[in-house]
Amino acid sequence: MHHAQAVEMTALIESHTVNENVRSLGARISRSQSDEIMFMKRWLETRGQPTAPMMSHMDMSGHAGHSAGHSMLMPGMLTEKQMEALKQAKGAEFDRLFLQGMIQHHGGALIMVKDLFDTAGSGQDAEVFNFVTDVDSGQRAEIRIMETMLGEKPSEEKR
Repeated sequence: MHHAQAVEMTALIESHTVNENVRSLGARISRSQSDEIMFMKRWLETRGQPTAPMMSHMDMSGHAGHSAGHSMLMPGMLTEKQMEALKQAKGAEFDRLFLQGMIQHHGGALIMVKDLFDTAGSGQDAEVFNFVTDVDSGQRAEIRIMETMLGEKPSEEKR
């Protein structure tokens, strides 16, 4: 679900901005998120696990009251309100909301990576360990790029 939202965000770029830096960054993010989704689906399928997110989460965030929906969001995911603002924005305003939103989104991925490694016995699977390590370094690099694009100083001390 977390990755699917990032792909949904990058899909807006084509019609919402002409900024070449945002466009090339979006293409990179879209590619890496799609590859990671395929990896996770394959990993689950080979272990006989369901690959679709639990529908109760989707229904709650999609249709029920707002408070119910937000408690179900994974770390860093944009709220419906944030996604709506992104969809409405164009040009420089879109660029700013996209970059801020994707930094928030990637920050959530780093929290989930940390949670995984902080859980005893997890991350033992070599395939998962390598995958998660790659996700962590990739997201950190992309956060630094996006902070630079926003004109912020890279915030290494925050992470």
